[in-house]
Amino acid sequence: MSENVGRWLRDEIENAILSNEFAPGARLDEMVLANRFGVSRTPVREALMQLDAIGLIEIRPRRGAVVIDPGPHRIYEMFEVMAELEGLAGSLAARRLDTASREAIMAAHGRCEQSASAGDTDAYYYNNEEFHNAIYAASRSDFLEQQCAQLHRRLRPYRRLQLRVRNRLATSFSEHCAIVDAIFAGDGDEARRLLRGHVGIQGERFSDLVASMASR
Repeated sequence: MSENVGRWLRDEIENAILSNEFAPGARLDEMVLANRFGVSRTPVREALMQLDAIGLIEIRPRRGAVVIDPGPHRIYEMFEVMAELEGLAGSLAARRLDTASREAIMAAHGRCEQSASAGDTDAYYYNNEEFHNAIYAASRSDFLEQQCAQLHRRLRPYRRLQLRVRNRLATSFSEHCAIVDAIFAGDGDEARRLLRGHVGIQGERFSDLVASMASR
C-alpha cells in the first residue's frame, strides 16, 4: 500500500477520534476498521501504531487499541512547550543558516504558498510540516531537531484541526512570511519571538480549537 494511502487511513481514524465518533475509552477493532475503510488489517495495524506513538490511542495487552482523551489542559501544555522549542530552533537557524538550509526553507515555503492560495487545508498541513522540519534542520542541532519532530508528531491531529478554524490558513502563511524574513536576516531574537507566537496556542485561538473539536 502506498504511503499516501497509509497517511489517508491514519488521518481518517484521527478524524473519527477528534469528532468523537470514536469516544475516549472506545476500543478500535482492527477487523472492523479494515472493513470500514476497505483495506487489510496490516495497514490498519500500522496506522494504530502511529496513533499510539503520538498518544491519541493506547495499545493495551488483551484489549487492543483504546482511544485516549488527553484533555484540553494537556493539549495546551504540549503547545506551550512546542512554542519554546520552535522558538529556539528558529533562533539557531537564523544564526547558523547556510545555503542548503536557505534553499530547503524557501522550497517548503513555496509549497505552503501554493496550498494556501488553493485553500487546501490538508495539503497545507503537510507542506507546513515540511516548512517546520526545514527550520529544525537549519538549527543544526540534532538533539533539538529530534525533540521538535517528536512533539510535532504528538500535536499533529490538533495542528491539522486548528488550520480549519476560519481565517487560520491565511494567517498561518502570513506568519510564515515574517518568520522567513527574520531567519534570512539573521535576526535570531525576532525569529524566536515570531515562532513562539506562531506555534503557541492561547486565548481565543485555544478556545477556537476546543470549540472546533467539540463541534466535529
